[in-house]
Amino acid sequence: MPNQHRAGEVRRQYQLVADKIRVLIDEQGIPAGGRLPAERELALQLGVSRPSLREALIALEIDGRVEIRGGSGVYACAPPMNGQVATSSLGESPAELAQARVVLESAIITLAAARVSKASLQRVEDALNAMREDHASGRKPVESDRRFHLSIAEMAGNSVLIGVVGTLFDGRHSPIASRMSGQAESTHTWQAALGEHEAIYHALEARNPQAAAAAMCSHLLASMGRWVGEGTSAA
Repeated sequence: MPNQHRAGEVRRQYQLVADKIRVLIDEQGIPAGGRLPAERELALQLGVSRPSLREALIALEIDGRVEIRGGSGVYACAPPMNGQVATSSLGESPAELAQARVVLESAIITLAAARVSKASLQRVEDALNAMREDHASGRKPVESDRRFHLSIAEMAGNSVLIGVVGTLFDGRHSPIASRMSGQAESTHTWQAALGEHEAIYHALEARNPQAAAAAMCSHLLASMGRWVGEGTSAA
């Protein structure tokens, strides 16, 4: 059948949840234009977390199976003519990417704070200043944000960790993550993220590993909350 996953392919949680929603739409006979249950009710009904449900709904919207109307709800769309029966992969789960970054970068910055040099700190500051300039000019400081996090990984002095940090950051460009960031990011959320980056920089400047790890963890958890809609998204 079309769009079935290949043998041995690991299906992500949002794909599994999306498939459950497809079944629910069919079993309950929700017509095109019909409203799905409210998000809280739907999460309880399916036995899934709110972040997983949000990702699944966005995946279904990309697939054209539902329409998300802000402030109104989620509405079913006509099923595709090609007989699609499963949600395709649209990249890693944004929530899981964020969780991985919390674990990894909180550990990396502990090492980095013990290895701060004038030159390495200057690179972090340069990236922070670039973020400020981008934000002041009305541009999303995505690339300068990436430089900031990579500069900290470089400070730790491990090329493998640098590569992993870059890979996890770049996960934000996947179809599902891009759709989520487009819905969550705003001048306000980038301003909040900028303040969190400043706290990270000051902890590094003070060469305080515990404060640096706490600031990084706080930033990434806040970022994750913004991405999954539990806050008011920046990476």
